[in-house]
Amino acid sequence: MSAPHHAVAPDPPPLTNGSGAAAILSAGVGCFVLAVLAILGDKSGLVKSSLVFYKPAGPLSGVTTVAILVWLFTWGVLDWQWRKKTVAAGRISAMAVVLLALSLILTFPPVTDLFGN
Repeated sequence: MSAPHHAVAPDPPPLTNGSGAAAILSAGVGCFVLAVLAILGDKSGLVKSSLVFYKPAGPLSGVTTVAILVWLFTWGVLDWQWRKKTVAAGRISAMAVVLLALSLILTFPPVTDLFGN
């Protein structure tokens, strides 16, 4: 009688965190771009007029549209670069939190007023 033959399962592919890190960092970038464009749209006549994509909404339509496009583009590029990699998630998350905090600070009216008219 022969010994039982056991099938050996192949090693599972290594877990990576690149796609998740790309989503986190791109969200921070998108928030920061939104804040910067909101200030520019408020303080610069040239930027304000170029951000009017839908007249009833004014420059806010362009601010949000451009910020969303930057967020999606950044997410796509970072995901393409990092999807099969393990990256420094702590450092990337910290950068995203810093960008989010800056975004919140930049959209706070007393801070926005520091940029003049």
